[in-house]
Amino acid sequence: MKYSNLVERLQGRRTTAWEIHHAAQQAAARGEDVIVLSVGDPDFGTPEVIVERAVAALRAGDTHYTTIMGREPLREAIAREHAKSSGRAVGKENVMLCAGAQNGVFVSSLCLCEAGDEVLVPEPMYLTYEAAIRASGATLVPVPVDPSRGFHLDCDALAAAVTPRTRAIFFATPCNPTGAVMPREDLERIAEIAKAHDLWVVSDEVYADLTFEREHVSIGALEGMAERTVTLGSLSKSHAMAGWRLGWAIAPETLVGHFGRLALCMLYGLPGFIQQAALTALENRAQIAADMRELYRRRRDIVYERLNGVPGLRCLLPEAGMFMMIDVRDTGLDTHEFTWQLFKAQKVSVLDASAFGETASGYVRLGFVVDEPRLVEACERIAAFARQRAG
Repeated sequence: MKYSNLVERLQGRRTTAWEIHHAAQQAAARGEDVIVLSVGDPDFGTPEVIVERAVAALRAGDTHYTTIMGREPLREAIAREHAKSSGRAVGKENVMLCAGAQNGVFVSSLCLCEAGDEVLVPEPMYLTYEAAIRASGATLVPVPVDPSRGFHLDCDALAAAVTPRTRAIFFATPCNPTGAVMPREDLERIAEIAKAHDLWVVSDEVYADLTFEREHVSIGALEGMAERTVTLGSLSKSHAMAGWRLGWAIAPETLVGHFGRLALCMLYGLPGFIQQAALTALENRAQIAADMRELYRRRRDIVYERLNGVPGLRCLLPEAGMFMMIDVRDTGLDTHEFTWQLFKAQKVSVLDASAFGETASGYVRLGFVVDEPRLVEACERIAAFARQRAG
């Protein structure tokens, strides 16, 4: 039987990076003593106040179709919270709900790009960006960054990558996998490039509430950028709601209308009880996000203290998020060998970061997604493996 070319465009090297994670899940299901650090799904549950709102909504019968774009009270709440955190006033007409930021990237690609277009994406980049962009027929053009500068963007390299076919710039700040937070001056330079060449910008800001030392700045709030920017947000990381699949896109009203036509075909609206839970999440955002941020900061410091300086390992201290990049080149193994040998020897799964882009070759990504005693044990296992390699 023949399949659509779209199937092939959605398949790529980056999407195979999850194989080690699936192997770890299967081993855990068999009862093996596995520590899974290969995905951004934390060990703790969604805060009780959010869960109870969803349960009450279910019991009250909120199980019917909802509006395609999302209910107005929730869209209004998202607009208020975005204005509060970014300084950019938006209305509910600029907001559409989506099934997490990944869905937002996919929808943005289909609405903004077409065959023959080029999309500039700083790498390392999140794994599904490539498939989402290729689905539109556009070509992803990676823009390498310098690991020695903490994986921060070289804006001159970005400007040099623009061609007459360039249609958009996609990026994440804070970045998954690196934890880098774009400083204001870099965002201002990107804004200049976008305005000079009439480009769209898609800014994935899922980790905005989880910054540590550096301030998060939303590029859509910069002068002249609101009309050409899609800002993606989510409750997955800041509220431990990864499995609830609720995110949003903030964009010009006309573009949001186009998003809605895609949503009609793809989702037909998100469940009402989840939207009610999201309202409660936003009502308690300040405290919940602060608690999450402190938890991840503490876990980050635990990993850095125990692994940085171990023979063969060099850790990059992330500025945000729930991941750490670790340089393993001095172990003498490439990252694919390192991740699989570590898993077989110590039953700890981390991700080969080269899947996020060639810039990250030689690095693995470790998630702060287990409790602190288990995280300490994972560090001890990784250190033992690295010392054995160095010895």
